[in-house]
Amino acid sequence: MKKLVGFVAIFIAIGMLIMMITHSRLIGLIIIALLLLVGYHCICSS
Repeated sequence: MKKLVGFVAIFIAIGMLIMMITHSRLIGLIIIALLLLVGYHCICSS
């Protein structure tokens, strides 16, 4: 279940990154970074 949550968080962050190409916002960048960290943690922790 943790790996599934991790993959979802990473793909949400990728989607937000694509959104950021058209609109640059600091809050979006912070959310992307947090989701990438959560996804990485969920995938890599056993």
